[in-house]
Amino acid sequence: MVDSVQITVPEPLRFLTPEGEVVGDLPDFAHDRDCLVSMYRAMMLTRTFDTKAIALQRTGRLGTYGSSLGQEAIGIGTALAMRDEDVFLPSFREHGAQMLRGVSLEELFLFWAGDERGNAFAEQAQDFPVCIPVASHFPHAAGVALAMAQRSEARVAVAVAGDGATSKGDFYEALNLVGVWRLPAVFVINNNQWAISVRRSDQSAAQTLAQKAVAAGVPGKVVDGNDVIAVRTAVAEALDNARVGKGGSLIECQTYRLGDHTTADDASRYRDDAEVSPHWQEEPIARLRNYLVAHHGWSREEEKALLHESDTCVNAAAEAYLTIEPEPARAMFDHLFAELPANLAFQAEEVADG
Repeated sequence: MVDSVQITVPEPLRFLTPEGEVVGDLPDFAHDRDCLVSMYRAMMLTRTFDTKAIALQRTGRLGTYGSSLGQEAIGIGTALAMRDEDVFLPSFREHGAQMLRGVSLEELFLFWAGDERGNAFAEQAQDFPVCIPVASHFPHAAGVALAMAQRSEARVAVAVAGDGATSKGDFYEALNLVGVWRLPAVFVINNNQWAISVRRSDQSAAQTLAQKAVAAGVPGKVVDGNDVIAVRTAVAEALDNARVGKGGSLIECQTYRLGDHTTADDASRYRDDAEVSPHWQEEPIARLRNYLVAHHGWSREEEKALLHESDTCVNAAAEAYLTIEPEPARAMFDHLFAELPANLAFQAEEVADG
């Protein structure tokens, strides 16, 4: 048997330890208290939305939902590094990123209810709606980036997906095109260590997922995905490079999925609490809170006010969502084709006629 190839792997980019202590030189934005608080607020709002969405699903008022618990720093750090004119192609845990890019909480609830209106704002903002088929949006991202390059636009396509997506052919094919054509695309991998019930170590013998960039000829970087400062810094650098014609990048954000894969999953079937518990000490919200308390005077009163603000905002959005009338069954045919083929047009008429 041939041993797996060993490559020297640098330590993940990190600025904050789990205890909130500083490691190395912080980027300029991380010295700004207001900037740090805005990142913290966005992560708190994301987690509050997450909790509410799960509660709605468990009571039959929302569809199957994919939690971002413990992974909030990846979406928030990525979105804050982007410009408005960039195009975001999310997977299904980037709720925080979508909120920062203008998707309302009501629209997010609508999406998880299976209502096409939940994608409306993302389309208007030139972002792609949430992509559920695993890895299928990486080729889309390469196509978007190719259009940007052909138009000589200083814009970047940013696609996010989980570790399991890097085992799909769609991912490799898209990354190969990004490399050979030097396309302005950044692929961000949320390595939460699980592809549903399959461990990261059972998916790939690569020491890091970022190493998969080597074959495509693009830079690959490993980041502490629980450090929102590190995520924002790494993605911003990759975006800057792509914007000036240096091509794309692959960024692996190492984190851990604290909850189930989705509300249709029961993670206790394949892992136990003894494995999960230590990772709660590394999660991103507590990490940034520790730093704010120790170095920026974040107070108990501010924390309490932020919790109240997040609860109020999410509850109001949930109430608004629950008052929206469901779309008619005919809506399932919308946004498929510019003009429906004859067989689908016939079906659409049948549905409309009841």
